[in-house]
Amino acid sequence: MGAPPSRPADRALARPRRRPLAAVAALAALLAVGAGVLVDLRTPAPRPADAPAADFSAARAYRNVEVIAARPHVAGSPANDQVREHLVGALRGLGLETEVQDTVAQEAGQLQRGNGNHSMGRVRNVVARLPGTDSTGRVFLVAHYDSVQSGPGGNDDAAGTSTILEVARALTTGPRPRNDIVFVLTDAEEACLCGASAFVSSHPLAKDGGVVLNLEARGSTGPVIMFETSRNNANLVELFGRAAPHPVGTSFAVEIYRLLPNDTDFTPFRDQHGLDDRPRFIGLNSAYIDGGAIYHTPLDTPEVMDRGSLQQHGDNALGLARALGRSDLPTLWSGDDATYFPVPGGLVRYPGWLTWPLALAAVIGVLVLGLFARSRGRTTGRRLVAGFGLALVPIVLAPLTAQLFWAAVTAIRPGHAELLDPYRPTWYRLAVVALAAAVLLGWYALVRRWAGPIALAIGGLAWLALLGVPLALFAPGGSYLVVVPTLAGVVAGFVALNTRIDGPWPVVAVTAAAAVGVVVLLPTVVLLFPALGMAMGGVAALFAVLLGLAALPVVDLLHPQAGGQRGMRALRARKLGTLPVCAAALAATVFAGVGLAVDRFDAAHPAPTHLMYAMDADTRQARWLSHEEHPQPWTAQYVGGVERVGGEFPGLDDAELRSGPAQPADLPAPKLEVLSDTGDADVRLLRLRVTPQRQVRLLTVHVDGDTAEVLSAAAEGRMNSFSGPSPNLPWTAGLTFHAPPPQGIEVTLKLLRKDHRVRVMDVSDGLDGLPGFRPRPAGVGVAGSHSSDMLAVARTYPL
Repeated sequence: MGAPPSRPADRALARPRRRPLAAVAALAALLAVGAGVLVDLRTPAPRPADAPAADFSAARAYRNVEVIAARPHVAGSPANDQVREHLVGALRGLGLETEVQDTVAQEAGQLQRGNGNHSMGRVRNVVARLPGTDSTGRVFLVAHYDSVQSGPGGNDDAAGTSTILEVARALTTGPRPRNDIVFVLTDAEEACLCGASAFVSSHPLAKDGGVVLNLEARGSTGPVIMFETSRNNANLVELFGRAAPHPVGTSFAVEIYRLLPNDTDFTPFRDQHGLDDRPRFIGLNSAYIDGGAIYHTPLDTPEVMDRGSLQQHGDNALGLARALGRSDLPTLWSGDDATYFPVPGGLVRYPGWLTWPLALAAVIGVLVLGLFARSRGRTTGRRLVAGFGLALVPIVLAPLTAQLFWAAVTAIRPGHAELLDPYRPTWYRLAVVALAAAVLLGWYALVRRWAGPIALAIGGLAWLALLGVPLALFAPGGSYLVVVPTLAGVVAGFVALNTRIDGPWPVVAVTAAAAVGVVVLLPTVVLLFPALGMAMGGVAALFAVLLGLAALPVVDLLHPQAGGQRGMRALRARKLGTLPVCAAALAATVFAGVGLAVDRFDAAHPAPTHLMYAMDADTRQARWLSHEEHPQPWTAQYVGGVERVGGEFPGLDDAELRSGPAQPADLPAPKLEVLSDTGDADVRLLRLRVTPQRQVRLLTVHVDGDTAEVLSAAAEGRMNSFSGPSPNLPWTAGLTFHAPPPQGIEVTLKLLRKDHRVRVMDVSDGLDGLPGFRPRPAGVGVAGSHSSDMLAVARTYPL
């Protein structure tokens, strides 16, 4: 790599006399800290059915899981009616005031599924109340009891629903709380969040707002993470850290979730504001998210549930409900957001207003440390600049390597591209961490002698400090991830530079700083894998490298003493320095090989496939459709070419889909009747009834955008809004109505006086019985999707 910028006595921050012993001791200390972090993230042992009545018992809650998730129970289905009857009976059996809120509601915030439709639906929420003795407000425990069409929802969200039933039972065994506790089991969350929207917008108990605890699951195992809060959460987070027995949460997760296009039943509560623009509800959103391969699939059964995750859900929900039940609720509305993260034994938190001071202190601290090291003659300005530039290499290279690794895995196992996460992800995750370690260690072995250990250590801290600035600006709750390790590294650097380099204190200082990095960054690396999936494993690799940069002075102890070696001695030193690199590379290879060997598709872990059937009743033409970008062998027998079908089936996404010809089925299209046609010379007022001719999950209504301008629209008496024509489509963005009653829905349209065409479509689930369909063999499964195995029939009515 050429000559170094200069050759002063460039020594490491720590240069102990017994280097091997110091390296072993430092690594043992960091491994112990890391083990403590991982143990703290484990779920608690599930309590048996004979646990004390005042405790939460996963075994008791699981009995309800088995009833709720006995089969798929999409909103509006007979199976969902049976689940609702069970919930009502269980809550009334506890002596709680229980009702069913039966109404029509719009989708919260008009969130769209990617097809331009505005959604609404019929919902039937189960609402029960435990009255308080001297209420200062209401506490709402929320979970949805409906499932997707493609799976029974053993975890999503029978876990949350059964947790609430068991929490309600535990609360009724003791003294009544001070505040009202309201149990809200919502309908149609999977369809459109309409149940939660209906509750917050029209139920009397929601009128004055309150504190919300929403319980979710997006997998089958793992720690329960408090991943979303309302704004101005400082007081709520303080209560969470104090009252939840197993508080796992990070303000970085909140920042990530705010950036992602995801929503839960928490969204309608979070977005409700009063006349003074003050939020009516504040609260916390929690879920366990590991084991995502079964998410929204037929495999999401009660049997795959981790009872420890269920126990943690219940312990935290019960602890928070009791704490909120005795709190003065108005005091929980706080003036700012808190920064917080998990540590063994609890939750560290500090005020959000410290974000910028700490970020600036980190940047200034690294600059001062660099100047101080230079003034002591331990490095030079040129070496510091070189160390800073070189430290960017692993930050860029490790995530890129991780993404290339996963691209190779999906090339070998194409089915992984359709999964949120592999069925057995542990080996792949270890491979990504080992790859990141190999990149960091290899980079360090190559450039250590050229730039010098001190310059590289300070250069690594400089990048952590600089990353803290954009995080403070765009994701302030995540700035602690780099700022706290940087500040610890700066303090350790000053300690090391002000004590004897060959004494014990430099080693103690840099090891303590590295331990801070482990405590702060290791949970993030661990939790990012299930949160983002292996397809974004590069993000976890990035934070693994940041952890390595924070621990660079300890990494240096793995190498022979810097400086002074010449000839064969220098060659032996370089060879010794490559041993950690070779070990990490070998580990990555072994982990990847074991992952590919054990994570094969079989009957218990089938390859996910996506298929839909759509028929135009006007032309009697039908086709198979799939979202799979690279169709797997089973899907490829139905689809091949690519096309857009939004023009014929405006209720479907207008994305490019794989398609293939299908035989027309003997299926009736939805019926449209004109109930009245009135208006004047310019405006036409149409009352229509759209009636399904079979049992369906949803109906869609679209108006020809080339010949019509919709002035207003309503369905079942609820006003809705139709936008202008969708790009490249003949139809306006229309209406999707979930869980329609058998008698159909009434739609009122106010249009400019013209000739009009209305396109109606209905959707049911299940492809069995369709001509040409061959059931999936063992080893081939259903992809987790709201449209898997969907059957759509559309027809146009000229008016």
